[in-house]
Amino acid sequence: MATSFRNPVGKTLLLAGLGGAIGATLACSGGGSQNPKADSSAGMPVKVQEARAVPVNDTTEYVATLKSRDSAVLMPQVEGQVTRIYVHSGDRVAAGAPVMEIDPLKQQATVKSQESTKAAQLANLNWTQQQYERAQGLFSAGVVSKQDLDQAKTARDAAQAQVDSLDAQVREQQVQLHYYKVVAPWSGIVGDVPVHVGDRVTTTTLLTTVDKPGSLEVYVYAPIERASQLKMNLPVQVLDGEGKVMAESRVSFISPQVDNTTQTILVKARVANNHDALRQSQFIRARVVWGTHKNPVVPVLAVSRLAGQYFAFVAEPQNGGSYAARQKPLKIGQTVGNDYEVQDGIKPGDKVIISGTQFLLDGAPVIPQS
Repeated sequence: MATSFRNPVGKTLLLAGLGGAIGATLACSGGGSQNPKADSSAGMPVKVQEARAVPVNDTTEYVATLKSRDSAVLMPQVEGQVTRIYVHSGDRVAAGAPVMEIDPLKQQATVKSQESTKAAQLANLNWTQQQYERAQGLFSAGVVSKQDLDQAKTARDAAQAQVDSLDAQVREQQVQLHYYKVVAPWSGIVGDVPVHVGDRVTTTTLLTTVDKPGSLEVYVYAPIERASQLKMNLPVQVLDGEGKVMAESRVSFISPQVDNTTQTILVKARVANNHDALRQSQFIRARVVWGTHKNPVVPVLAVSRLAGQYFAFVAEPQNGGSYAARQKPLKIGQTVGNDYEVQDGIKPGDKVIISGTQFLLDGAPVIPQS
């Protein structure tokens, strides 16, 4: 007996055997059941959310252009050299306010010359009128013949016609003189001013634009394949850079013709611009809502993607009231808030697993928790 206690190897084997026996006893008594993952037959607790069908808009986004319904392009009606520019880009102007002046000196000289000619002809008219009145008196006294009276009347009438013609010419030249001062056609905001003082302009030169603040029109070019779906009052949404809706409208015009170059159809929708958040000729994203349908949606976090295919786990009931995780391939549609629209793969009422999906395998037992 004394010899066995001196053997250290024997002592170690005895302790190891006792430890293994104690561990086996604890395992048989259920001490290991405190770890929920140790008992794989019971299943892993997972959170689930029931797939629900919600109305989803059938939409298409296009790059569109904004154009003002009340935008005036100012071009000169006469040729000449710009002598004054009264405004700057972005200024607000009232209706009739001067915008630009083209050198009027030559036209002013023309008007003055016409007025002088008219004044001389008026003097001639007064003289012929006196001659006619004198001839009338002499004819009444029997001094002159009827022929002399008719000649005096003819001279008076010719002088009157000449005065009328010159008066019309003077008015025409005065109207022409007004064209040398370009004015705002209505109250609005001045656009870009590409000309400078000293530039020579013609009747085709763009001087500037004046835009009325307020309503704009969205110009959307829809592909010809959508022609059968185009109709008046279709909803149109204007989106910002983050995809948020800035303004909503409805189709107010559908072109009866197809653009021969792009094979698209022009569609217009009026948009209010009360806060001046949009600008003339701005490129924006426009969403056309073709209709509404119902499809189930699932949370974005419940969907995984592998090799271009979307998947989600669904807790399917088994015999005996248990559940198993089934991996479902999905056909994803639009993003609706924090959810994906599911066009195929999940039905309304399916229990979609939204937690612990990274630890799941197809067919693994699960315990659904709302």
